[in-house]
Amino acid sequence: MKILTVDDSKVDLINIQNILTDAGYEVITATSGKEAIDKAKAEKPDLIFLDVVMQEMDGYHVCRELTHQDGTKGIPIVFVTAKGQKADRVWAEMTGAKGLVQKPYTPEQIIEQVNQLK
Repeated sequence: MKILTVDDSKVDLINIQNILTDAGYEVITATSGKEAIDKAKAEKPDLIFLDVVMQEMDGYHVCRELTHQDGTKGIPIVFVTAKGQKADRVWAEMTGAKGLVQKPYTPEQIIEQVNQLK
């Protein structure tokens, strides 16, 4: 299973990458919304973990772009964000995300999302 992880924070990106790699998954990373869209199109990952708050293009915008393009609309997206209010969860669903993990998260929460979307 190939997973794209997107976060503009190097620490968060490395953390989630390590969790997924340790669990035996192939991980691709991106540090911006544009890079995420390009890599999703080129690599066709099985799942995307996407940060919401990023420079230039936020995760909601990226999610809308990916869920409306033929080549990427079938890829499940899970937001990983510090924004965990009910409104944030509703907004995540409205933009097409399949889940939301709130920071700080545990490795178990990340793997649980992967298992739910396999």
